[in-house]
Amino acid sequence: MNWIPPERILLTGGHEIGGLQAFAEALQDGFGELGYPAEIIQPRALFSHMRDLRSLRVLKILSTTGMFAGPIARRALCMVHASPLVYDQGWLTTGVLLACYKMANMCSAQLVSVSDYLAVHMRAFYGVNVDAVVRNPVKPIYLQPYFDSGAPRDYITYVGRLVAYKNVDRIVPPIVDLLNESPELKACVIGDGPERSRLQELAGGHPRFEFRGQPSDQDVKQQLRRTKVFVSSHVTEGFGITYVEALSQGCVVAMPGSGGGVEIALDRVGESVQLLPISLDSHEVLAVLRRALTIQPSPMPIECYRARNVAQAYLEVDRRFFPQPATQAQAARAHN
Repeated sequence: MNWIPPERILLTGGHEIGGLQAFAEALQDGFGELGYPAEIIQPRALFSHMRDLRSLRVLKILSTTGMFAGPIARRALCMVHASPLVYDQGWLTTGVLLACYKMANMCSAQLVSVSDYLAVHMRAFYGVNVDAVVRNPVKPIYLQPYFDSGAPRDYITYVGRLVAYKNVDRIVPPIVDLLNESPELKACVIGDGPERSRLQELAGGHPRFEFRGQPSDQDVKQQLRRTKVFVSSHVTEGFGITYVEALSQGCVVAMPGSGGGVEIALDRVGESVQLLPISLDSHEVLAVLRRALTIQPSPMPIECYRARNVAQAYLEVDRRFFPQPATQAQAARAHN
C-alpha cells in the first residue's frame, strides 16, 4: 500500500471571529504553501458536499459541529480542540459530540487533538481514543522577526473571549490589587463577550484598567509588545495559541497549572512561564503576578507553529492512517 496525496483539502470553520475560524484560515494558507488547494466551509454546509465527504481524493479536517459528519466521511480527520463542557455547550451538544467521538473510534475517521493534555483527558474521562496530536498554527504576523522597539513594558494583558467558563472574573480583583500596588502598571483586557459588563464592574472604573473589545491582529501584537505579563485563567484550556503568541513577543505568561498550555514551553516554567493555582485563589494569584513582574524574559522561537509546518504534520497523519492501493487500477476502484 502506497500513500497517494489528496487532491485537495476540505476544512470546516467556526462562526466566531478568531478561534476555529482562524485555525481553518491558517491551515488553508499552510496547505496552499505546500501546493494543496484548500476550501473552508461552515459545518452546516457539509451535507451539501456529500460527494466530497465520501471521496478519497479529498482530505477532510472537521471541527466543531462538522464532527457530526465524521461517521459517514471517508479520509477524514476529526478535531478535538477542547474537552466537551456541559456548562458551555449544554447537555445535548455535549452528548452528541461525545457520541461522534465514539463513532469516529469505531469507523474510518481519525481523531486528532491539539495537545497531549486533551488526548489524555479524552481517554481518561470519556473513553475516547485520540489517534494523533497536532498543535495549532500561529498567525503569520507572529512569525515576523522580533525587534525591541524600546517601548516600556508596563501592561498586564488578557486576550480572549469574555465568557464565564474562562474565569476572567477570578483574576480581575487581584489585577486591581496589583495596579494599586504599582502606579506605573496598567491592565488591558482584549476581547468581548457576555461577561464584559460584569468584568468592568469588578474593575471598579479603575483609571488604569482598559477594555478594548476586538482590535486588529496588528494592534494585538503591538499590545503584546507593551505587555510585561500576559495572564489567563482558563483552567481547562485545550491548547492556548495566545500563549504561543505572547511568548513570541517577549511576554511573561501567567497561566493556570493545568490544561494544554503547560506543554507549550515546559523548559520555561518557573521563568517566563509562571503557573497560577487552579483554585485561582485571589491571594495566590496576586503572589504569582508579583513574581512574574520580576522576570526578564526573552522571545520564544515558534517556527514549529508555522502554518506550513502544521499542514505538513496533518499530511503525515493522513499518510499514517490512509495508505492507498499501489496500482492505478486499485486506486480507481478505491476512489469509486
